Amino acid sequence: MLHAGNGHLAMGDARMDYIVFGRGEKHLIMLPGLGDGLLTVRGKALPFALLYRMYAKHFRVWMFSRKLPLPRGHTTRDMAHDLKAAMDLLGIPKAHIYGVSMGGMIAQYMAIDHPERVDKLVLAVTTPKADPMLKGNLAAWMDMARRGDYAALMTDNMEKMYTEGYLRRNRWALPLTTRVGKPGSFDSFLIQAEACMTHDAQGRMGEITAPTLVLGGAQDHTLDPRGSRQLAQAIRGSHLHLWSDYGHAAYDEAKDFDARILDFLK
Repeated sequence: MLHAGNGHLAMGDARMDYIVFGRGEKHLIMLPGLGDGLLTVRGKALPFALLYRMYAKHFRVWMFSRKLPLPRGHTTRDMAHDLKAAMDLLGIPKAHIYGVSMGGMIAQYMAIDHPERVDKLVLAVTTPKADPMLKGNLAAWMDMARRGDYAALMTDNMEKMYTEGYLRRNRWALPLTTRVGKPGSFDSFLIQAEACMTHDAQGRMGEITAPTLVLGGAQDHTLDPRGSRQLAQAIRGSHLHLWSDYGHAAYDEAKDFDARILDFLK
């Protein structure tokens, strides 16, 4: 019923994993955050299709991981060019682009450099430029990754992303989370984290012409929530919604998160 499938693309010497599901005529591309550097979407078509089934009713939904291996110094702008190449290979002429956190940084450059391929744009819990809060978090996480301390990396990440109420209810699951999904190598994570660290599209936000929805959490402790306001102020005609009670994981905690996106896209 969900028409879910797993696939990969050959891109030179690299491979890009993707999943696809849904029956709609229009395309929706979802771009995950930095966690993609630890665990790609490979083989996850069915669970994601079930999780995002409300989109599957209306769109042909694609989710792309970053290509592997990633070359050193690969930027968020380079990753947007990779996404455009993937669309070319799959015959996707135009799509709604929905990016979360780092995915939102890539989505910004997709809308700037390839506006003819972007229908509507959703930028969720992201920023036009790496701010001091984000850089501090990234530096700490990169240090943990270099030490191979996956448990510390996941624990600190969750502490920064979720509200205290959510953590209090779900802290029992944290030990399990820190034991599952450890990558064989942290190379992709480190390259992607560096790309986040150097992301700066602030001076080009005025070039975005796609209708844009900006979503953020006022209690964000991963990156400065003022980044959402900066995006909305710089992108002409954009719409902004900030949840006062949620942080970086608003996409998990806010019950109306997906409904707002779906209303905007429809």
